[in-house]
Amino acid sequence: MQGQSQQQAYDRGITIFSPDGRLYQVEYAREAVKRGTASIGVRTSDGVVLVADKRIRSPLLVGTSVEKLHKADDHIGIASAGHVADARQLIDYARRHAQINRLRYDEPISVETLTKAVTDNIQQYTQVGGARPFGVALIIGGIDDGQPRLFETDPSGTPYEWKALAVGANRSDIEDHLKENYQEEMDLDGGIGLALNGLASVNEDGLRPEGLGVTTIDTESEQYRVLDESEVESYLSEHDLLADETETETDE
Repeated sequence: MQGQSQQQAYDRGITIFSPDGRLYQVEYAREAVKRGTASIGVRTSDGVVLVADKRIRSPLLVGTSVEKLHKADDHIGIASAGHVADARQLIDYARRHAQINRLRYDEPISVETLTKAVTDNIQQYTQVGGARPFGVALIIGGIDDGQPRLFETDPSGTPYEWKALAVGANRSDIEDHLKENYQEEMDLDGGIGLALNGLASVNEDGLRPEGLGVTTIDTESEQYRVLDESEVESYLSEHDLLADETETETDE
């Protein structure tokens, strides 16, 4: 009982470290990320792929209103997992920072610079009383001088660079699939297939195109591009990942 009361005391404020050096509110924010539907990022030789599971739970819901993939600049995209409202605040911050960089220096911001600016903002909310950490993790991918880059932001405000990663629900299982099948020389089509197969590995009933978001930023055009439902459906069919419509209708 005494240990429980001590923990409750230390998790009431974000600015208080526990005796063993933990910030409980940051750890709780990480748990919020785990409750969010998965997003996946893959870095390929031709660019970056971002895939998000939008998990549309009702046929009455308009799928395009579920925002998990965002354009931060022409050459940078962001995928999120966790609290969507928190993600929107950070993405608005990222967009403003990217535009300020263009106006001030007359050049596009680098993916690494933007990621560190976002994580600096996140970190401030781990040491200010009266505020809480952001309950979201972001995957920030884009092109820097013709080279694809892929980063993750953590609720603690720490940036990590990856070749391929997942955030959100079932992260460890999806990343096991990515580790086994990732190849650095794969092209964008291979990256899309890898990400979709990784998501399907934790979805036994298959995937539906309206419940997915897929974007790419290629090294040639350096432009953020959203795949439409027909394109996503063709990839799902190619990899035999398309959910059986009759089974889905019965479940609903």
